[in-house]
Amino acid sequence: MAGRIEDYALVGDLETAALVGTDGSVDWWCAPRFDSPACLAALLGDPGHGRWLLAPVGKARCSRRSYRGDTLVLDTVWESCSGTVRITDFMPPRSPREDSPRIVRLVEGLAGRVDMRGESRVRFHHGSIVPWTRSVDRRTVASVAGPDAAYLSCGPGTEPVVTPDRTTVEFTVTAGRRVAFVLGWRPSHMPVPPAASPADLDAALTRTLAFWNEWAADLRYEGPAREAVIRSLLTLKALTYAPTGGVVAAATASLPESLGGQRNWDYRFCWLRDSTFTLSCLMRGGYRREALAWKDWLVRAVAGDPADLQPLYGVEGQRRLPETFADWLPGYEDSQPVRFGNAAVDQFQLDVYGEVLSTVYSAVRAGVALDAPAWSLVASLLEYLGERWQEPDEGIWEVRGPRRHFVHSKVMAWVAADRAVRLARVAGLRGSLGRWQGLRRDMRAEICARGWSEEQQSFTQYYGGRRIDATALLIPRLGFLPADDPRVLGTVQAMERLDDHGFLRRYGDADGGTHELDGLGGTEGAFVACTFWYADALAVTGRPEEARAVFERVLDIRNDVGLLAEEWDPVAGRQLGNTPQALSHVALVNTAFTLYGTRRRDRARSRPLAVA
Repeated sequence: MAGRIEDYALVGDLETAALVGTDGSVDWWCAPRFDSPACLAALLGDPGHGRWLLAPVGKARCSRRSYRGDTLVLDTVWESCSGTVRITDFMPPRSPREDSPRIVRLVEGLAGRVDMRGESRVRFHHGSIVPWTRSVDRRTVASVAGPDAAYLSCGPGTEPVVTPDRTTVEFTVTAGRRVAFVLGWRPSHMPVPPAASPADLDAALTRTLAFWNEWAADLRYEGPAREAVIRSLLTLKALTYAPTGGVVAAATASLPESLGGQRNWDYRFCWLRDSTFTLSCLMRGGYRREALAWKDWLVRAVAGDPADLQPLYGVEGQRRLPETFADWLPGYEDSQPVRFGNAAVDQFQLDVYGEVLSTVYSAVRAGVALDAPAWSLVASLLEYLGERWQEPDEGIWEVRGPRRHFVHSKVMAWVAADRAVRLARVAGLRGSLGRWQGLRRDMRAEICARGWSEEQQSFTQYYGGRRIDATALLIPRLGFLPADDPRVLGTVQAMERLDDHGFLRRYGDADGGTHELDGLGGTEGAFVACTFWYADALAVTGRPEEARAVFERVLDIRNDVGLLAEEWDPVAGRQLGNTPQALSHVALVNTAFTLYGTRRRDRARSRPLAVA
């Protein structure tokens, strides 16, 4: 059985990722890309229980679990009546000589004597295919089906027992003894990889630790909650697909927003919205290289007619991401349907134009030079937006109902025009400046006239509606209105109606109740990112003590290794939704900067604007 969502830790190699449970299992692994079929699928209730388990035999408890320093190397310590053992999980970042992803699991005796058991049940194509599993030699097992092959290499003295659908191994570790296991994927037509020697694995561990520690050392933040900030940034880095620079929204698919409900989405893709939030956050932390890579990914992914701009893409820029139903999977705690792919790819979402142009502007401010294709992209996107900004859309929450004139979408359209005006000044594009200034002015006038409710004394979710929406908390941060504007103050005050035991829901009716937009029924948890947005808004509107209290409250719901999913159920005390969620960790970092800033000299802000 899969554990609670908060029971899982993340390991990754910047091309794929896996989730490791507190019970010693790897229940989810996507290879070779984040959005490719999973090799293991127990997290979604695979009837065949595709998973990889390593744990002590008999009564034992997981006494401590932590990442080793500022890395993605995970240590789990088990204690039993006979001894203590540590399992170290990691995925080495790829080197030019390595053509496939690997999960390495090192089992080391710390005290006494501990009997261990391992079991590997590989499933391909999201758990639907049971591969042919056979012994290659005394220590290597191959699982093959169609184009996929997984190879399990077992350490000396641990001869695996192979049956048609699983591999088991039993062994004993004493103090000082270490046994290594490696599970790797590669195309089935390629030869069986050689087993790694102990020296090779020691070198891989050293290289993995050095990679993450060196990356973390560049963090430009030294305020309170620094550990939470660096763990969030490490998580965001781990959700980056290194070959292209794309950033996925989460490592998982179809984890429910409400247990037993239908809101089960596939988040292993690059949303323009989430990617821009993530890159802005990374740049704020001092990571320019990721901004350069993302800029290049963006230009490639959205190349062509701006009318074809999609809300999301694959990690390599793929456009066709049809949503399908996996009826062979019962879903996480019977949450159905299980969905792979995402139908939001075909939606019209106005806000993404603003997010893209805002991030391009932030990159330029940070010293990232834009080439001619990038400047052409800016111009074409805004020209297209100028023709369509007054149309309704599906909005940031990707509603599966009728399109509406969402206020946040219109505000983000204004952001697109505003950032384009600023970029035009930098680049000397005077021919477009006047037209874009006029567009920005018209947008502001309409939003203030139609998106503000005198009755509610707040901005509403959409023109003419009474529902309030947490996205309105972003208005001062986006620069649409100053923080001391009465309309901003009224909107922040109105957000108290969305309070759910100290956390914020995405939206609700004027009387504080919830009301669905998409016809899917059921409930959902409080949104982690929205709660951080509330803390930001409290801080900038002169309520810093309340802001800090909200911030600390959300820090308390992180799991034992500092990870956050998309939502939180404050009644059941459980994380909900896909995990780890980029948007939640982005919001954590941004709120930390809002509340505490940085004590290091911010060198990036002193760089001149760069135009290529």
